[in-house]
Amino acid sequence: MYLHSGWQIAVSPDTKYFAVDWLGVEVTRASLGIIGMGNIGYKVAQRARAFNMKILYHNRNRRRKEEEKAVGAHYCEKMEDLLQQSDFVMVVVNLTPETHKLIGKKELGLMKSTATLINISRGAVIDQDALVEALQNKLIRAAALDVTYPEPLPRDHPLLKLNNIIITPHVGTATVQALHMMAEEAIANILAVLNGQPIPSEVFPK
Repeated sequence: MYLHSGWQIAVSPDTKYFAVDWLGVEVTRASLGIIGMGNIGYKVAQRARAFNMKILYHNRNRRRKEEEKAVGAHYCEKMEDLLQQSDFVMVVVNLTPETHKLIGKKELGLMKSTATLINISRGAVIDQDALVEALQNKLIRAAALDVTYPEPLPRDHPLLKLNNIIITPHVGTATVQALHMMAEEAIANILAVLNGQPIPSEVFPK
């Protein structure tokens, strides 16, 4: 958020000085709530651990005690508890009928007014109309979305007119190295099927 607007201030032809009271929010020691603690959610927790963040998570199934301990994660059986306590809420779930508009008006209303919502899963997991309202009325501080619905958003969409949101064009895995790894993983799965072996990355395990 501040990187984006800071860049605009830095390059603007109207900038004569940098305001000393233009302040951001610390990530270190802040609380991060992860909704969806699968493989990706757990990797997020591992990285957040390096910033000494307090990690809360909500998941269909609780992870093993040793996995929680390794990243210092605390399980919230109720998503509402996570929403109320977190400074940053990151959504990392698959899009299913159960998770469609998982974060709506009620959930946004439970979040801290100083909190930031981050979505790296799928756009439809968040009710975008409710998010627009929450950002406009400062119910939450900010949002950061790598995904939206549709993609890209219509150019007149109200989310594009707000100054307390940052949107990236679904680039969470857009690196040369990540694409190579995904291709290698796909090949490994194909070869396993052809050879009658267990599929390494089976989407729907039996």
